[in-house]
Amino acid sequence: IRNLEPSEMLDEVLYSERESGSKISNIVLMGIGEPLDNFDNVMRFLALVNHPDGENIGMRHISLSTCGLIERFDDLAARDLQLTLSVSLHAPDDATRSKIMPANHGRGVAALIDACARYYEATGRRISFEYAMIDGVNDTPEHARLLAKHARRVCAHVNLIPLNHVEERAFRPSTPEHLKAFIRILEQAGVNVTVRRKLGSDVDASCGQLRKKVADHRA
Repeated sequence: IRNLEPSEMLDEVLYSERESGSKISNIVLMGIGEPLDNFDNVMRFLALVNHPDGENIGMRHISLSTCGLIERFDDLAARDLQLTLSVSLHAPDDATRSKIMPANHGRGVAALIDACARYYEATGRRISFEYAMIDGVNDTPEHARLLAKHARRVCAHVNLIPLNHVEERAFRPSTPEHLKAFIRILEQAGVNVTVRRKLGSDVDASCGQLRKKVADHRA
């Protein structure tokens, strides 16, 4: 296991263009791996795809997702890139987030929101909070109200994601009723909310599923 080089990241873009026969117009740095944990190589990759003599993809068409490596937020803000920073929040309090996000240990939600606030103040760029809705875990009205408080502070857009089922976990997606109630609380608090469409689950290719399928195949 190692970090990808900038050229390898660029190869993924070029390969996708060749296989699809279409020009790539948007890039999301997300998945297995933490972009901010490979900071220098990711910055070089972004320079390549953004350069007019390269792929010439505008920074506003690029999203960078992080589990919350707050020690790199100020470094990213200093680059003054016009990309979208997507924070995989998934819970608005330490008790809940530490159960489902190992990255929360040693950092904490308060420090994460502080880092988001500094990033927003430095860049003026709205942050996205990614939030997987898990039945009975992070989908209560109390969670929604605290999430709304955090989102308002940093002018964040909230992306609610119905959880994709993975066999080795007992977690289930929130019920439609809980999802609607959660959305209502956020919207009443003045928070912009989007519910993400589920794509790829029929072939185990949604978030969190592909890794499990590959692991089972190798076993």
